[in-house]
Amino acid sequence: MSTTLSLFTRRDPFDALMRSAFGTGTWPEPLRTDFMPAAEAVRDGDDVIVRLEVPGIDIESDVTVEVVQDRLVVRGERRDERAEDREGRSIREIRYGQFERTFTLPSHIGADAVSASYDRGVLNIRVSGVYAGTEPTRITISEGSTTKALTADEDDATER
Repeated sequence: MSTTLSLFTRRDPFDALMRSAFGTGTWPEPLRTDFMPAAEAVRDGDDVIVRLEVPGIDIESDVTVEVVQDRLVVRGERRDERAEDREGRSIREIRYGQFERTFTLPSHIGADAVSASYDRGVLNIRVSGVYAGTEPTRITISEGSTTKALTADEDDATER
């Protein structure tokens, strides 16, 4: 199973339209039977850190991190290596199997901006420079004899 998340898109207008028209329960997600690691992405200055929970996985042989065009792709497998117990009943809540997580990257990010480390069951992937140079730019708007400077963050224009 593969999931794609955009780390850098604030909202999807089409998704909001569909939810307002049809509600949230119209298209239920299929029941997941394979392992899918939980993920989070947080901003750290100009960088983004993606964390995936992958306990019980041999990180050296069972996980790959790649940049493919404008996507960060993490693939792996949690193997079920326990002996099959055929006697009695058992409860099985731990999921096993292959997984793939895909995150959309900005077009200016290449593989050299990505690094990964593993600590206590958590895979940490740092994507450097994601937010570098993304500060708002002030655009001057002239109106007759008065010039106004506006930014996207300001509700009121300041006259100059």
